[in-house]
Amino acid sequence: MTIPFGSIVNGIAIIAGSLIGLLLHRSFPARIKDIVFQGIGLSILVIGIQMALSVSDVLALVFSVLIGAVIGEALGLEDRLERAGGWIKARLGSSDERFTQGMVTATLIFCVGSMAIVGAIDEGIRSDPSLLYTKSVLDGFTSVALASTYGVGVLFSFVPVLLYQGALTLLAYQAQGLFPTAAIAQLTATGGVLIIGLGLNLLEIKRIRVTNLLPCLLFAVVLALLNIP
Repeated sequence: MTIPFGSIVNGIAIIAGSLIGLLLHRSFPARIKDIVFQGIGLSILVIGIQMALSVSDVLALVFSVLIGAVIGEALGLEDRLERAGGWIKARLGSSDERFTQGMVTATLIFCVGSMAIVGAIDEGIRSDPSLLYTKSVLDGFTSVALASTYGVGVLFSFVPVLLYQGALTLLAYQAQGLFPTAAIAQLTATGGVLIIGLGLNLLEIKRIRVTNLLPCLLFAVVLALLNIP
């Protein structure tokens, strides 16, 4: 049994960054927050495009996204996640109107990406959390900017991050032979598509229900393992 130290450190970094962001919340002029978020949005677009361009099977990526979108929309994943955020908000007695949006946005930024996937799997397979430690630094700085704009909801994104990455690490540890390079590459490229959608949301170019696209990650792995388009 391995302990997912990388994910634990990642969660702590998000909490620390969010607390700093909340302290700076009133100190940041609106124009500073806007330009910072636009910068983050543009950076996320670049990251997403870079990830997506690593695709080895474009047809499989398209099928993964389409099938995942239909299933995610049918299940109403985004609505469910928003209701979960609203429930947490109500339990905390928060009056922050952007609580749910902040939690959902931060969760997607921190969870959907090659560093989260590859880092968690690498820790499970080789007991090397260095990639997740690097991600923790990036997430810590990002959570400062997110929390200063979206508020306390960003802080609670550490829960799904810890559960998601920790589960991947434990799964990789138990089944080390089930993660071939081709599957990880296809998963990274498909995740890049979701990151691009998230960047468009942050830049307010187009509202995309990115959460409803999450099932496409599972289908990306399945199609890569089956080696069919």
